Amino acid sequence: MAYRIQIVVDSADPHQQADWWAESLGWAVEPSDEPFIRSMVAQGFATEAQTRVYNGTLVWRDGQAICPPEQLGDKDRQRILFQTAPESKTVKNRVHWDMRMDDGDKDAVRAALEARGATFLWTASQGPHSWHTMADPEGNEFCVS
Repeated sequence: MAYRIQIVVDSADPHQQADWWAESLGWAVEPSDEPFIRSMVAQGFATEAQTRVYNGTLVWRDGQAICPPEQLGDKDRQRILFQTAPESKTVKNRVHWDMRMDDGDKDAVRAALEARGATFLWTASQGPHSWHTMADPEGNEFCVS
C-alpha cells in the first residue's frame, strides 16, 4: 500500500512562511474556511485562542498550508504545511528541498529570493550540475538548482 505524505515545516509564523513560500514556488496558500472555524469554536471543539485574524481573514493560529494552485481542493494534492513550534531553529536542517529549475536562470532566481528576504549560504557543484544553497526568512535551508 502506498501512502500520501505532506511536508511539515516548523515555523515561528506559519502564515508569513506560507505566504513567502507560495510566492517563491508559484503555489497557492490554501484558503481558510471561516464558517468551519467558527463552528468548531461554537461547538467547543476549539477556542478563540486557537484562531487569529491574518490579512483580514479568520485562520487557525498554528498552521497554514500551500499547494500547487491547480490542486486546490484535491484530496491527493501535494502539500507543505507550516506549523508553529515552541522552539526556534538552532542548527542546520536534516531535510531540505530543492527548487529545481527546468529552464530558469538560478542566479536570477537567487537574486529575486534574496530581495524578498532569503539568505544566500553557498554555491556547490557536482560534475556538470551546480546549485545555490540558501535559507528562507526563518533560516530553513533550501537549494536552487
